[in-house]
Amino acid sequence: MAARQQRPAAASDGSAEPKRTDLRSHEKKCSWASYMTNSPTVIVMIGLPARGKTYMSKKLTRYLNWIGVPTKVFNLGVYRRDAVKSYKSYDFFRHDNEEAMGIRKQCALVALQDVKAYLSEEGGQIAVFDATNTTRERRELILNFAKDNAYKVFFVESICDDPDVIAENIMEVKVSSPDYPERNRESVMEDFLKRIECYKVTYQPLDPDEHDKNLSFIQIINVGQRFLVNRVQDYIQSKIVYYLMNIHVHSHSIYLCRHGESQHNIEGLIGGDSELSEGGKQFAAALKGFVEEHRLSDLKVWTSQLRRTIQTAEELGVPYEQWKILNEIDAGVCEEMTYKMIEEKYPEEFAMRDQDKYHYRYPGGESYQDLVQRLEPVIMELERQGNVLVICHQAVMRCLLAYFLDKSADDLPYLKCPLHTVLKLTPVAYGCKVDMFNLKVEAVNTHRDRPLVTLWSELPVFLCF
Repeated sequence: MAARQQRPAAASDGSAEPKRTDLRSHEKKCSWASYMTNSPTVIVMIGLPARGKTYMSKKLTRYLNWIGVPTKVFNLGVYRRDAVKSYKSYDFFRHDNEEAMGIRKQCALVALQDVKAYLSEEGGQIAVFDATNTTRERRELILNFAKDNAYKVFFVESICDDPDVIAENIMEVKVSSPDYPERNRESVMEDFLKRIECYKVTYQPLDPDEHDKNLSFIQIINVGQRFLVNRVQDYIQSKIVYYLMNIHVHSHSIYLCRHGESQHNIEGLIGGDSELSEGGKQFAAALKGFVEEHRLSDLKVWTSQLRRTIQTAEELGVPYEQWKILNEIDAGVCEEMTYKMIEEKYPEEFAMRDQDKYHYRYPGGESYQDLVQRLEPVIMELERQGNVLVICHQAVMRCLLAYFLDKSADDLPYLKCPLHTVLKLTPVAYGCKVDMFNLKVEAVNTHRDRPLVTLWSELPVFLCF
């Protein structure tokens, strides 16, 4: 006879009242499913080559995924390179090259079908269509596609006539493009400038006064010197506009570190507002030496409003700003407890957190998902600042790091952020360079690895005869 797989027993009193775990699980699913969009949206990039479209596409996608809106980039250059295995010269982009024009249109149609699959079948909410889209004919094709599938459309046009910015973009990004395997700087620059001229012949910018006055869009002029925003339709489009108006393309680095080791760290207690240990004070002194050694004279320093970060910053002898939103994740009823104490006193909560650490919310406290929402203003400020040192906490540092390194919600709560270590994040063309500095001051290890969790639904069914 086959033995049934064991399941948790129902309440013995026959009550239909749902268990606390059921309520918490339902709450999690509702919050995760209630995205900020009431219908899928296609973000359509517009602009001549070397105007930063792919840079913006990737950053915007990273940001939207970080705040919990499933987003994916569809770069038409990838489709073109799949269709035409070897790029020869700018002639491919001439408007009178009928064969090439046909290939490019077919690539766009294939990409739009992938957009449809992502938004209609795979659970995506926003698709970023990263291409030049410089003609009204191409934009009309996309608008008709969106109308047929009940998608909203938001255009992002990058306009730049600064030759220095254009040349810098070509040298930073296009020299390493798969289109130019030989990577000869002079020949790449020459060919790419001719490619731009090919596009200029047929380029029709958005016309906010007449032809395109009813479309939803933002025009970004000369890398954020000016903006023109037209007919924003909903909340998510307003967030997109706000984000794009805050990302500034300038050379800077962001330094992230946790406070020095605290008394609670030594005792294994989470949360609270304890002071630095002796080792923590040594780290604060070492951090001062690090700042001086790297000659970070124009450095801004941010801390939370908890004593352990403030004491760490005080040792630097420079002005610093206290941000309440940089405070550590609120552990609610579990504040100032060890994980062992939580497991013994709240075994159900302990198990639920191991099942889904990102969405789990401490009773009376926060989840990592809550923390991401709380930290959004910090991200906006970091994007527009120069060099900044953020002295924060483990969960906070994980959230900030996940944004810059494009980590998923599943991976975010398990990112390693050891005490007494400084991470230097330097934005590069399409990502972020990370340098790690261990300041050689011993500290306890507060990291908990991802547990091996077995769900009821994954347990095997054993057959007994």
